[in-house]
Amino acid sequence: MSNKLLLNLILVLTYSSLNAQDDFSDSFDDSEAQTFTITGKVTDSSNGRAIGGANIVVDGTDLGSAADEEGQYTIEGVESGSSLTASAIGYEDLTAYADQSEVNFELKESAIQMSELEVLASRASEKTAVAYTDVTKEQISLRLGSQDIPLAMNLVPSVYATNQGGGAGDARINVRGFNQRNVAVMINGIPVNDMENGWVFWSNWDGVADVTSSIQMQKGLSAQNLATPSIGGSMNIVTDAAALERGGSFKQEVGAWGFLKSTLSYNTGLLMDDKLALSAALVRKTGEGYYTGTWTDAWAYFFGATFNLSDQHRFQFYALGAPQRHGQNLYRLNIASLDRSFAESLDDYAADISEIPECGRDCSGTGSSVSDGAAALLGDQQWQMYTEYTGERHEENLINERENFFHKPQVALNHYFNINDKMSLISSAYWSGGMGGGTGTYGSLEWDYSNVQRVVNYDATIFENDSLGASSGILRNSNNRQTTLGLLSKLNYDVSSDLKAQVGLDYRTARIYHVKTIRDLLGGDYFMTSDSEFDADNGQGGLGDPIDYNFTNYVNWLGLFGQLEYSMNALKTYAMAGMTTVKYTHWNHFKDANNYDYSYVEAKDASDLDFVEGLGDATGGHANDLYIEADPITTFQVKGGVLYELGNAFSFLNAIPLVGKVYEDVDLWFNFGLIDKAPIFDQVIQDWDAKMATDPKNEKFTAFEFGLNARSNDGSLAGKLNVYN
Repeated sequence: MSNKLLLNLILVLTYSSLNAQDDFSDSFDDSEAQTFTITGKVTDSSNGRAIGGANIVVDGTDLGSAADEEGQYTIEGVESGSSLTASAIGYEDLTAYADQSEVNFELKESAIQMSELEVLASRASEKTAVAYTDVTKEQISLRLGSQDIPLAMNLVPSVYATNQGGGAGDARINVRGFNQRNVAVMINGIPVNDMENGWVFWSNWDGVADVTSSIQMQKGLSAQNLATPSIGGSMNIVTDAAALERGGSFKQEVGAWGFLKSTLSYNTGLLMDDKLALSAALVRKTGEGYYTGTWTDAWAYFFGATFNLSDQHRFQFYALGAPQRHGQNLYRLNIASLDRSFAESLDDYAADISEIPECGRDCSGTGSSVSDGAAALLGDQQWQMYTEYTGERHEENLINERENFFHKPQVALNHYFNINDKMSLISSAYWSGGMGGGTGTYGSLEWDYSNVQRVVNYDATIFENDSLGASSGILRNSNNRQTTLGLLSKLNYDVSSDLKAQVGLDYRTARIYHVKTIRDLLGGDYFMTSDSEFDADNGQGGLGDPIDYNFTNYVNWLGLFGQLEYSMNALKTYAMAGMTTVKYTHWNHFKDANNYDYSYVEAKDASDLDFVEGLGDATGGHANDLYIEADPITTFQVKGGVLYELGNAFSFLNAIPLVGKVYEDVDLWFNFGLIDKAPIFDQVIQDWDAKMATDPKNEKFTAFEFGLNARSNDGSLAGKLNVYN
């Protein structure tokens, strides 16, 4: 099988305002110019903290450097008297002159500081006792191309990400062997893991990579201070804040198999006396996909605004989302169907190759072509995302057994309140509401196993349904409608220059509606339904009618946490404790409460609910729907870490060429944690049989880790060693 070839053609149009710099001295004599090496440090003028990543350039030349995480920089070959300019996002530019070998910069915050998103996200620093990796915007652009955002993390040690061979957005990520249920994924500090089961569907965030400022992957229990279990690690995606300078860009990507991706972005720069800044981006992505049926039809958008009300109050608003449809390839194929000659070369290949048709990328376990005769018998399809759609298939004469369609926007309003010099309050009120689902087969279809793999014979199924009138096998929608409201608030207090404290609140409430509906009758006139315990629901079902299940779940979450950070000389420590309560509620619209004698079952009227799916009055909720409300589940977690700066304690390594340079800055650290994790929804309440665990058991994790960080002061060599259990 040939490798996929991707051609990226990038056209970037940018414009921005530039400030001119005066020469250092009109009377400077070039004949007396000398060159030497300039070193120095870039810090925040208000608190003395290093500004890692700041840019220092020699004006009018190609010389420059980026400050390391401690704010240190080095530039060689600088002419005496040259002007140097230091800049960093969220700070005012500052110019100094090369009249000595050490030039330090103290940068002042801009009128609108753009770093609060990282503060809200609780990011680890170089002196935090935790294993972490930062991936910058430049690295994301270089590594990712047009792939799903988890693929940018594949060069991070202990992280594995894959597209799974499916469609756009079907990626998954594992950290230290833990899947996404045990990895806290956050966007701007706000958790996006599914509140019922902890999973993350990356198709919901397609396009986020185009507006991502940086990603920090903390491994292990992490220093994340939310009371959110992050056993494998935490992945915090920070989006671009509203840019301070006016400008725009357009990027066009073109690839194989009809791939097209267009990205348009624009920043207004500072408005209203430097109080307001706005940014927006729009992405359009389409493509046929490598395998038949893995097409993509997607949009993505981002809008950000920052408003500086006063020295004490700053507001930040952002909205992002990715309405999309894409075909999926979720089933394994026999290798001979992809490449018969390769299969024949395998010594342990046991199947009868003569029975397996070779079809290459046209083979797909979920995208199947049908004959013209069968296609003529097909009716409309029904599905819902923004609204109800009834009409033709996305691809003519193609049955997409597996398709994902979803839109899950996230909207947040952040408030940064500088109460005084020692105290600040950061809060984020957010909403996320999703609608869409996935598709698959339902009922009795005609199957073809002759090629040693799972394939539906759609021609035979369609002809049989047409002859019977009543469909025996259909395509279904597994619909999911969800609304989540949340409040994340953190109060910071500097007890002293060495001791900093933080307490926080993490509140979330979600309503998730699940229903399976008839998507495609595959040539028949109706499908007989008998899944509801209410007789009025059953009978001849048409497009959009509920089948199999129909229920609403509620998840209420309250987390409280506190954290201390102590720093004195070479010692850096942190300690965190959190408590969380989770409450699950199940409301089933297909089950009659009178049919169950469990003590915890109640009856609740759902006849007037407007979010119940269905066509006509014969489907939906009822006056006696089954209702189960579980007791709250309480969990605890305790985490802490200690880092000690050894400095040049490893100076004996200086005798080893090159490697010896790492002795200049060495840190030794240790962290530990005790985690109590609540079971997921299905482990407490089972929607299929109304059984509830009256005494659910929490999962318990104990972890500890040792680390050694070593780096040279000039940033040319660095190494990290982690040992964990």
